[in-house]
Amino acid sequence: MKTFEHGGQIEKFAFDLGCSVTEIIDLSSNINFVKPQINIDFNTLDISSYPTYDKLYEKIAFNYGVETSQIELFNGGSSAIFTLFKHLNLNSCTIYSPAYLEYKKAALNFEYELHTIDRFENIKEDVKENSLVIFVNPSTPDGKYYDLEELMEFWIKKSCTILIDESFLDFCDKPSAIKYLETYDKLYILKSMTKFYSSAGIRVGTIVSTKENIKKLKEFEPMWKLSQFDSNYLQAALEDKLFKSISKAINIKNKIELENILKNSTLVEEIFESSANYVLVKLKNLSAKKFQELLKPYKIMVRDCSNFDYLNSSHVRIAVKSSNANETLQKALNEIC
Repeated sequence: MKTFEHGGQIEKFAFDLGCSVTEIIDLSSNINFVKPQINIDFNTLDISSYPTYDKLYEKIAFNYGVETSQIELFNGGSSAIFTLFKHLNLNSCTIYSPAYLEYKKAALNFEYELHTIDRFENIKEDVKENSLVIFVNPSTPDGKYYDLEELMEFWIKKSCTILIDESFLDFCDKPSAIKYLETYDKLYILKSMTKFYSSAGIRVGTIVSTKENIKKLKEFEPMWKLSQFDSNYLQAALEDKLFKSISKAINIKNKIELENILKNSTLVEEIFESSANYVLVKLKNLSAKKFQELLKPYKIMVRDCSNFDYLNSSHVRIAVKSSNANETLQKALNEIC
């Protein structure tokens, strides 16, 4: 795989198979398959004037239980990451890996001295004082949620600047790191509503931090960076008050289905604990590339995880999707065996 390649390249997959995109079961993408109810007619949206974001800031801040002065919005989570790396202008960066690959890309692009820690084997490894530390929680590509209390104490003693990525926290009922903002001012938290609200095409990422940090971030941001379509879609999505509970319940149920299917397959050696809407699997005597080829006749995509740090060619990520998708996967695994 290419160094920073992601999953979800469904158009190319469909083209290679000579079929429609709608025929593909995309288990490589970790975007929520449950969608909120959107009550908005985009044909009536006024796009002739410059957008304002006050209402969007208010709704997102309320959603995360913070004040509007504690958040800044960006044109997607990746844009937020790159902006933060540039703004912080630090020398050293430690990524608890495996992690979202854009962090490594940003660190290299901005010429940080890059260090990775294998969180599976050596999570208590030392870090440099006054450096940037990055932790994705729940993690990717395995989905494990970590209690960060001990690590937070350790990072604070080292005077580190801390970035916690909580892009998949909405899928579980686990506590956020936002509470630490009350006692530590070198903390930034990344939120990505597009994963949970099934809107990867709506490019809105959020950084939560102290009022002072956000004020400094805003100084370098353009006046208009989100479209009216982005803003109005997310506002409408947040109006669906039942979506959170319904979406979580369906994803949990279908993840249990998926895990049971994988447990009963002789192709699978290990299933990693996950609190997110995807599962990391280590295959038995089978490479991820070969597994992908075997699933092609069933028009199923899975994510080859060989380009993640500390994983190898036998690791694949499988996303939680519909019960019908689970049934098709089960049929494919049985016939492949």
